[in-house]
Amino acid sequence: MKSKEKLQKSKPLLDNSCPSCGTLMRPTSKALKFPVNGEEILVPKSSHLRCPKCKEILLRLDEARKLRERAHELYRQKFGLLSADDIQSLRERHGLTQGEFGELLGLGQNTLSRWESGRNVQSLAMDYLLRLVRDVPGTLDYLKKLAA
Repeated sequence: MKSKEKLQKSKPLLDNSCPSCGTLMRPTSKALKFPVNGEEILVPKSSHLRCPKCKEILLRLDEARKLRERAHELYRQKFGLLSADDIQSLRERHGLTQGEFGELLGLGQNTLSRWESGRNVQSLAMDYLLRLVRDVPGTLDYLKKLAA
């Protein structure tokens, strides 16, 4: 068997070592981009690990969660969208379950759950519909008639 064809035994990587080159990664806090509704949102001061050799970036689970949450928050601020808490309180004010409210809005229960927990962000069009339900009397009754 030729030496090129021999299988190389790989060494287990140490914690915080680069998955690409094996160099020990360094903790840092710099701006990172995160996609929200098709737009790249720049999130300043995002904690992550960075390889000094190959520049690979690695996020631990908690860092990834914080990056996503902060990106969603910045996206909502940029476009003036209702917050996750606003959506939940609107639904609760009308005494609806997530399933019932989602059905009236033409959504699945999981979509509404993700909005209320902050895991996803509603589109601008859906935000307008939520605001109509909140601000214009009779809108919810109209949606109920359409759904019947």
